[in-house]
Amino acid sequence: MSPEGAGETAKGQTIEEKQYLVRFNADTKSHLHVLDPEICMTKCPDKICTIFCPADVYKWEEVRMHVGYEGCHECGSCRIGCPYQNIKWEYPKGGHGIVFRLG
Repeated sequence: MSPEGAGETAKGQTIEEKQYLVRFNADTKSHLHVLDPEICMTKCPDKICTIFCPADVYKWEEVRMHVGYEGCHECGSCRIGCPYQNIKWEYPKGGHGIVFRLG
């Protein structure tokens, strides 16, 4: 297959198919932190971090925000997207985090 054909295949993939090409070397400690859970509960009715995160890292569970940091794509959208600046985002420590595979 030519390189052009490979590119055409990639363009036709869904986001789920593209995310399949991503692997993670998760640390045992999260690099993402909700600073004040009370803000999520009382000031943010839409829980927009559960919408804008492409990896679905943030899940609202009745009375708290669950952060599945193991699948973080390290895009930083949560760092800038939270209207209350309530998410602390850091790079995972060396050797951990996202690992890209070429497909």
